[in-house]
Amino acid sequence: MNIISADRDGDDIIFKRQRNAFMKLESSDLTKNMLDTSKVLYIEGDDGISLLGEDAFKFATIFEKEARRPMSHGIISPEEKEAIPIMQLIIERVLGNVKYQNEPLYISVPADPIDKNQNVLYHRKTMEALTKKLKFNTHTIDEGLAVIYSELGDYNFTGLGISIGAGMTNVTLAYMASPLMSFSIIRGGDWIDEQVSKSTGLPKEHVTASKEKQSHLSNTVTVGSPDGALNIYYDALISYVIEHVKKKLTSITPPNVAFPVAIAGGSTLPEGFFELFKKKMDAAKLGIDTSKIIRAKDPLNSVARGCLIAAKTFEDKTPKKNVAQSQSHKNGKKSK
Repeated sequence: MNIISADRDGDDIIFKRQRNAFMKLESSDLTKNMLDTSKVLYIEGDDGISLLGEDAFKFATIFEKEARRPMSHGIISPEEKEAIPIMQLIIERVLGNVKYQNEPLYISVPADPIDKNQNVLYHRKTMEALTKKLKFNTHTIDEGLAVIYSELGDYNFTGLGISIGAGMTNVTLAYMASPLMSFSIIRGGDWIDEQVSKSTGLPKEHVTASKEKQSHLSNTVTVGSPDGALNIYYDALISYVIEHVKKKLTSITPPNVAFPVAIAGGSTLPEGFFELFKKKMDAAKLGIDTSKIIRAKDPLNSVARGCLIAAKTFEDKTPKKNVAQSQSHKNGKKSK
């Protein structure tokens, strides 16, 4: 749903975000003048104008149209011929220019899904190529591991990292930053929005906008209401994720240590989500000690922050001669 970068500015972390969406409009001089005046991000082609990013989502909501997405189910959409050039523009917007030769960039990528026959290799290699075009020294990191980097530093980067995004849910179990298992599930916030839209008849964009702005998960919502449908499908998604975590754990033999759980991702933002997730995790018998459950300090930006930590760690291990051309050699970047 979003492409997010994280970069250092002294002791501060600066996040940049663009909605990963576009919407088609007919081209005219008046339309282009209006978009230019409003500083809206767009590109013009033979078949009209494509609005990009947050503006595409806003216009789609206003005109009750569906914003198109360059990605589907967590990877580049094979059904959108313009997916790659549009993502290139959005990535350029959130990353900017390299600060010095071979500046490290860590990008999060999904692990292979366990509930669908889908390979993520093409997506991984394409995203690497798009960022290397910008002259970054690009590396990849599983999205679940990025959550562990971001949230579990106080636990020696040991634990279960879960990122519930729009197209996918990513899960990694790690011991001292080394993955013991990583997988993804083809369900996330998009799945919830689609099911609520089908159940209530509301446009998907309206469901998404409402969920992001004012949704609250509880047991006291009105039966048959949009909030009631959101509760039902959030409950179903959490149960589905935990079920697959439990199933996957039976295939490995992790060390007998505590594995704190860190939960992150834009789809975890609704009020009441963490309480529902914790209740279900506490009731699950996973075979490992997951008694400590942590909500990410900044759920939407957690993966970007984890990739920034990975980039900084890589940079600190780089011989000084490789970064001598930079006066700001303490920077690292990430794109999700």
